[in-house]
Amino acid sequence: MNNPSQDPEEIARDRIGARESSPPPETGLYVVATPIGNLRDITLRALDILGGVSRVYAEDTRVARKLMDAYGLKPRLAAYHEHNAEAAREDILDALARGESVALISDAGTPLVSDPGFKLARAVIEAGHRVFPIPGASASLAALVVSGLPSDRFLFAGFLPNKQGARKATLAELADVDATLILYESGPRLAESLADMAEMLGARPAAVARELTKMFEETRRDTLDVLAAHYAEAGGPRGEIVVVIGPPLERGEVSEEALDAFLLKALPRGVKDAAAEAARALGVPRKRAYQRALELKDRA
Repeated sequence: MNNPSQDPEEIARDRIGARESSPPPETGLYVVATPIGNLRDITLRALDILGGVSRVYAEDTRVARKLMDAYGLKPRLAAYHEHNAEAAREDILDALARGESVALISDAGTPLVSDPGFKLARAVIEAGHRVFPIPGASASLAALVVSGLPSDRFLFAGFLPNKQGARKATLAELADVDATLILYESGPRLAESLADMAEMLGARPAAVARELTKMFEETRRDTLDVLAAHYAEAGGPRGEIVVVIGPPLERGEVSEEALDAFLLKALPRGVKDAAAEAARALGVPRKRAYQRALELKDRA
Protein backbone atom coordinates (compact mmCIF):
# COMPACT_ATOMS: atom_id res chain seq x y z
CA MET A 1 0.00 0.00 0.00
CA ASN A 2 1.28 3.47 -0.85
CA ASN A 3 1.88 6.03 1.88
CA PRO A 4 -0.80 8.77 1.51
CA SER A 5 1.86 11.40 2.16
CA GLN A 6 4.02 10.22 -0.76
CA ASP A 7 4.75 12.63 -3.55
CA PRO A 8 2.55 11.86 -6.62
CA GLU A 9 5.61 11.55 -8.85
CA GLU A 10 7.10 8.98 -6.48
CA ILE A 11 3.86 7.00 -6.58
CA ALA A 12 3.97 7.10 -10.40
CA ARG A 13 7.52 5.73 -10.36
CA ASP A 14 6.40 2.87 -8.14
CA ARG A 15 3.60 2.01 -10.52
CA ILE A 16 5.93 1.58 -13.50
CA GLY A 17 7.88 -1.15 -11.81
CA ALA A 18 10.18 0.36 -9.20
CA ARG A 19 8.42 -1.29 -6.25
CA GLU A 20 5.18 -2.84 -7.44
CA SER A 21 4.27 -5.54 -9.95
CA SER A 22 3.12 -4.40 -13.37
CA PRO A 23 -0.56 -3.49 -13.64
CA PRO A 24 -2.86 -5.93 -15.53
CA PRO A 25 -2.08 -5.84 -19.25
CA GLU A 26 -4.16 -3.53 -21.40
CA THR A 27 -5.57 -4.52 -24.76
CA GLY A 28 -2.71 -4.71 -27.22
CA LEU A 29 0.24 -6.73 -28.49
CA TYR A 30 3.13 -7.19 -26.07
CA VAL A 31 6.42 -8.00 -27.82
CA VAL A 32 8.29 -9.84 -25.07
CA ALA A 33 12.02 -10.59 -25.12
CA THR A 34 13.00 -13.94 -23.61
CA PRO A 35 16.41 -15.34 -22.57
CA ILE A 36 18.87 -16.42 -25.25
CA GLY A 37 20.36 -19.03 -22.93
CA ASN A 38 20.42 -18.38 -19.22
CA LEU A 39 16.82 -18.50 -18.01
CA ARG A 40 17.57 -15.99 -15.26
CA ASP A 41 17.90 -13.31 -17.94
CA ILE A 42 14.11 -13.01 -18.06
CA THR A 43 12.93 -9.65 -16.71
CA LEU A 44 10.46 -9.19 -13.87
CA ARG A 45 8.17 -7.23 -16.18
CA ALA A 46 8.28 -9.99 -18.80
CA LEU A 47 7.13 -12.49 -16.16
CA ASP A 48 4.30 -10.16 -15.15
CA ILE A 49 3.16 -9.82 -18.75
CA LEU A 50 3.44 -13.51 -19.65
CA GLY A 51 1.47 -14.39 -16.57
CA GLY A 52 -1.20 -11.76 -17.15
CA VAL A 53 -2.06 -11.64 -20.87
CA SER A 54 -5.03 -13.42 -22.38
CA ARG A 55 -2.83 -15.56 -24.59
CA VAL A 56 0.81 -16.01 -25.62
CA TYR A 57 1.92 -16.71 -29.19
CA ALA A 58 5.30 -18.44 -29.53
CA GLU A 59 7.61 -19.42 -32.38
CA ASP A 60 7.73 -22.96 -30.92
CA THR A 61 5.28 -23.80 -28.13
CA ARG A 62 7.53 -26.63 -26.87
CA VAL A 63 10.40 -24.19 -26.29
CA ALA A 64 8.01 -21.68 -24.76
CA ARG A 65 6.59 -24.30 -22.39
CA LYS A 66 10.04 -24.92 -20.89
CA LEU A 67 10.35 -21.24 -20.02
CA MET A 68 6.82 -21.09 -18.62
CA ASP A 69 7.34 -24.21 -16.52
CA ALA A 70 10.57 -22.79 -15.09
CA TYR A 71 8.60 -19.89 -13.61
CA GLY A 72 5.31 -21.62 -12.90
CA LEU A 73 3.39 -19.77 -15.61
CA LYS A 74 0.44 -21.40 -17.37
CA PRO A 75 -0.69 -19.04 -20.13
CA ARG A 76 -2.85 -20.02 -23.07
CA LEU A 77 -0.22 -20.89 -25.69
CA ALA A 78 -0.52 -20.86 -29.46
CA ALA A 79 2.01 -20.92 -32.33
CA TYR A 80 3.06 -18.01 -34.51
CA HIS A 81 5.75 -18.82 -37.08
CA GLU A 82 6.47 -18.34 -40.77
CA HIS A 83 4.31 -21.31 -41.83
CA ASN A 84 1.08 -20.20 -40.10
CA ALA A 85 1.68 -16.45 -39.80
CA GLU A 86 -1.15 -15.31 -42.06
CA ALA A 87 -3.84 -17.36 -40.28
CA ALA A 88 -2.41 -16.63 -36.82
CA ARG A 89 -2.41 -12.88 -37.52
CA GLU A 90 -6.15 -12.99 -38.17
CA ASP A 91 -6.72 -14.86 -34.89
CA ILE A 92 -4.65 -12.30 -33.01
CA LEU A 93 -6.43 -9.34 -34.59
CA ASP A 94 -9.78 -10.91 -33.70
CA ALA A 95 -8.62 -11.36 -30.09
CA LEU A 96 -7.52 -7.73 -29.88
CA ALA A 97 -10.83 -6.59 -31.33
CA ARG A 98 -12.52 -8.40 -28.43
CA GLY A 99 -10.40 -6.44 -25.98
CA GLU A 100 -7.89 -9.19 -25.16
CA SER A 101 -4.17 -8.77 -24.50
CA VAL A 102 -1.69 -10.85 -26.51
CA ALA A 103 2.02 -11.52 -26.00
CA LEU A 104 4.44 -12.52 -28.76
CA ILE A 105 7.69 -14.37 -27.97
CA SER A 106 10.32 -16.05 -30.13
CA ASP A 107 12.42 -19.10 -29.29
CA ALA A 108 15.04 -16.80 -27.79
CA GLY A 109 15.83 -13.12 -27.64
CA THR A 110 13.76 -10.23 -28.94
CA PRO A 111 10.90 -11.00 -31.35
CA LEU A 112 10.83 -9.25 -34.75
CA VAL A 113 14.65 -9.44 -34.94
CA SER A 114 15.28 -11.91 -37.78
CA ASP A 115 11.83 -13.53 -37.50
CA PRO A 116 8.39 -12.94 -39.10
CA GLY A 117 6.90 -10.92 -36.23
CA PHE A 118 7.25 -7.51 -37.89
CA LYS A 119 4.27 -8.22 -40.17
CA LEU A 120 2.16 -8.91 -37.11
CA ALA A 121 3.25 -5.68 -35.41
CA ARG A 122 2.46 -3.75 -38.59
CA ALA A 123 -0.99 -5.34 -38.89
CA VAL A 124 -1.77 -4.61 -35.24
CA ILE A 125 -0.77 -0.96 -35.65
CA GLU A 126 -2.82 -0.61 -38.84
CA ALA A 127 -5.83 -2.06 -36.99
CA GLY A 128 -5.52 0.74 -34.44
CA HIS A 129 -4.20 -1.27 -31.50
CA ARG A 130 -1.15 -0.58 -29.35
CA VAL A 131 2.13 -2.48 -29.50
CA PHE A 132 4.03 -2.60 -26.20
CA PRO A 133 7.80 -3.35 -26.12
CA ILE A 134 8.92 -5.55 -23.23
CA PRO A 135 12.71 -5.35 -23.71
CA GLY A 136 15.29 -7.88 -22.66
CA ALA A 137 17.86 -10.25 -24.11
CA SER A 138 19.13 -9.90 -27.69
CA ALA A 139 21.88 -12.03 -29.21
CA SER A 140 22.93 -9.28 -31.62
CA LEU A 141 23.43 -6.70 -28.87
CA ALA A 142 25.06 -9.20 -26.53
CA ALA A 143 27.61 -10.05 -29.24
CA LEU A 144 28.22 -6.38 -30.01
CA VAL A 145 29.10 -5.48 -26.43
CA VAL A 146 31.62 -8.34 -26.07
CA SER A 147 33.19 -7.89 -29.52
CA GLY A 148 35.45 -4.99 -28.60
CA LEU A 149 34.42 -3.28 -31.85
CA PRO A 150 32.91 0.21 -32.28
CA SER A 151 29.37 0.28 -30.95
CA ASP A 152 28.38 3.90 -31.63
CA ARG A 153 27.06 2.99 -35.10
CA PHE A 154 26.10 -0.50 -36.22
CA LEU A 155 23.96 -2.33 -38.77
CA PHE A 156 22.20 -5.62 -38.08
CA ALA A 157 22.01 -7.57 -41.36
CA GLY A 158 20.59 -10.90 -40.14
CA PHE A 159 21.48 -14.10 -42.01
CA LEU A 160 23.40 -13.96 -45.28
CA PRO A 161 22.04 -15.95 -48.27
CA ASN A 162 22.89 -19.65 -48.43
CA LYS A 163 24.30 -19.62 -51.96
CA GLN A 164 27.78 -18.19 -52.35
CA GLY A 165 27.00 -15.93 -55.29
CA ALA A 166 24.09 -14.28 -53.52
CA ARG A 167 26.11 -14.10 -50.31
CA LYS A 168 28.96 -12.26 -52.01
CA ALA A 169 26.51 -9.90 -53.69
CA THR A 170 25.00 -9.04 -50.31
CA LEU A 171 28.43 -8.51 -48.80
CA ALA A 172 29.32 -6.22 -51.71
CA GLU A 173 26.28 -4.08 -50.82
CA LEU A 174 27.44 -3.92 -47.20
CA ALA A 175 31.08 -3.18 -47.98
CA ASP A 176 30.74 0.60 -47.98
CA VAL A 177 28.53 0.84 -44.89
CA ASP A 178 30.45 3.01 -42.43
CA ALA A 179 29.41 1.05 -39.35
CA THR A 180 30.03 -2.15 -37.44
CA LEU A 181 28.15 -5.05 -39.06
CA ILE A 182 26.27 -7.72 -37.09
CA LEU A 183 25.38 -11.00 -38.83
CA TYR A 184 23.89 -14.32 -37.79
CA GLU A 185 25.46 -17.53 -39.08
CA SER A 186 25.20 -21.31 -38.70
CA GLY A 187 28.07 -23.58 -37.66
CA PRO A 188 28.32 -25.65 -40.87
CA ARG A 189 28.50 -22.50 -43.02
CA LEU A 190 30.71 -20.42 -40.76
CA ALA A 191 34.15 -21.04 -42.32
CA GLU A 192 32.90 -20.55 -45.87
CA SER A 193 30.98 -17.40 -44.95
CA LEU A 194 33.96 -15.93 -43.10
CA ALA A 195 36.13 -16.58 -46.16
CA ASP A 196 33.62 -14.72 -48.33
CA MET A 197 33.51 -11.89 -45.81
CA ALA A 198 37.31 -11.64 -45.89
CA GLU A 199 37.30 -11.62 -49.69
CA MET A 200 34.57 -9.01 -50.05
CA LEU A 201 35.28 -6.81 -47.01
CA GLY A 202 39.03 -7.18 -46.56
CA ALA A 203 40.97 -8.10 -43.43
CA ARG A 204 38.73 -6.23 -41.01
CA PRO A 205 38.77 -6.93 -37.29
CA ALA A 206 35.90 -9.18 -36.30
CA ALA A 207 34.50 -11.34 -33.53
CA VAL A 208 32.68 -14.67 -33.63
CA ALA A 209 30.45 -15.06 -30.57
CA ARG A 210 28.57 -18.27 -29.90
CA GLU A 211 26.41 -19.79 -27.19
CA LEU A 212 26.12 -16.41 -25.49
CA THR A 213 24.97 -16.61 -21.83
CA LYS A 214 25.17 -20.43 -21.99
CA MET A 215 27.61 -22.86 -20.40
CA PHE A 216 29.98 -23.03 -23.37
CA GLU A 217 29.93 -19.32 -24.24
CA GLU A 218 32.87 -18.33 -26.43
CA THR A 219 34.03 -15.21 -28.25
CA ARG A 220 36.95 -15.40 -30.68
CA ARG A 221 38.41 -12.12 -31.96
CA ASP A 222 40.77 -11.63 -34.91
CA THR A 223 40.69 -10.45 -38.51
CA LEU A 224 38.21 -12.04 -40.89
CA ASP A 225 40.85 -13.94 -42.84
CA VAL A 226 42.41 -15.40 -39.69
CA LEU A 227 39.00 -16.38 -38.31
CA ALA A 228 38.11 -18.03 -41.61
CA ALA A 229 41.32 -20.08 -41.56
CA HIS A 230 40.72 -21.10 -37.93
CA TYR A 231 37.22 -22.44 -38.51
CA ALA A 232 38.21 -24.09 -41.80
CA GLU A 233 40.71 -26.13 -39.79
CA ALA A 234 38.72 -26.57 -36.58
CA GLY A 235 35.36 -27.25 -38.23
CA GLY A 236 32.04 -25.58 -37.71
CA PRO A 237 31.20 -24.98 -34.05
CA ARG A 238 27.87 -25.86 -32.50
CA GLY A 239 25.32 -23.44 -31.19
CA GLU A 240 23.91 -20.05 -32.11
CA ILE A 241 26.55 -17.85 -33.77
CA VAL A 242 26.85 -14.09 -34.19
CA VAL A 243 29.56 -12.50 -36.35
CA VAL A 244 30.48 -8.89 -35.59
CA ILE A 245 32.63 -7.06 -38.16
CA GLY A 246 34.39 -3.75 -37.69
CA PRO A 247 33.68 -0.80 -40.02
CA PRO A 248 35.77 -0.20 -43.16
CA LEU A 249 39.43 0.39 -42.45
CA GLU A 250 40.65 3.93 -42.92
CA ARG A 251 43.01 4.38 -45.85
CA GLY A 252 44.84 7.30 -47.36
CA GLU A 253 43.35 9.17 -50.30
CA VAL A 254 43.83 7.25 -53.56
CA SER A 255 44.51 9.30 -56.69
CA GLU A 256 42.66 8.75 -59.96
CA GLU A 257 45.93 7.67 -61.56
CA ALA A 258 46.56 4.99 -58.92
CA LEU A 259 42.99 3.74 -59.15
CA ASP A 260 43.14 3.61 -62.94
CA ALA A 261 46.42 1.70 -62.90
CA PHE A 262 44.99 -0.90 -60.53
CA LEU A 263 41.71 -1.27 -62.43
CA LEU A 264 43.37 -1.63 -65.83
CA LYS A 265 45.31 -4.63 -64.54
CA ALA A 266 42.19 -6.17 -62.96
CA LEU A 267 39.64 -5.46 -65.73
CA PRO A 268 40.33 -8.70 -67.66
CA ARG A 269 38.58 -10.45 -64.75
CA GLY A 270 35.44 -8.35 -65.24
CA VAL A 271 34.12 -5.00 -64.04
CA LYS A 272 32.56 -6.27 -60.81
CA ASP A 273 35.61 -8.28 -59.79
CA ALA A 274 37.96 -5.43 -60.65
CA ALA A 275 35.92 -2.98 -58.58
CA ALA A 276 35.76 -5.39 -55.65
CA GLU A 277 39.53 -5.96 -55.77
CA ALA A 278 40.21 -2.22 -55.88
CA ALA A 279 37.90 -1.59 -52.93
CA ARG A 280 39.68 -4.23 -50.85
CA ALA A 281 43.23 -3.42 -51.86
CA LEU A 282 43.07 0.39 -52.03
CA GLY A 283 40.29 1.13 -49.56
CA VAL A 284 38.30 3.20 -52.05
CA PRO A 285 34.49 3.15 -51.97
CA ARG A 286 33.16 0.28 -54.05
CA LYS A 287 30.79 2.59 -55.96
CA ARG A 288 33.67 4.81 -57.00
CA ALA A 289 35.74 1.83 -58.16
CA TYR A 290 32.81 0.30 -60.06
CA GLN A 291 31.92 3.55 -61.85
CA ARG A 292 35.54 4.13 -62.86
CA ALA A 293 35.90 0.51 -64.02
CA LEU A 294 32.87 0.96 -66.28
CA GLU A 295 34.36 4.12 -67.76
CA LEU A 296 37.69 2.44 -68.42
CA LYS A 297 35.97 -0.56 -70.02
CA ASP A 298 33.97 1.69 -72.37
CA ARG A 299 37.17 3.41 -73.47
CA ALA A 300 38.92 0.16 -74.25
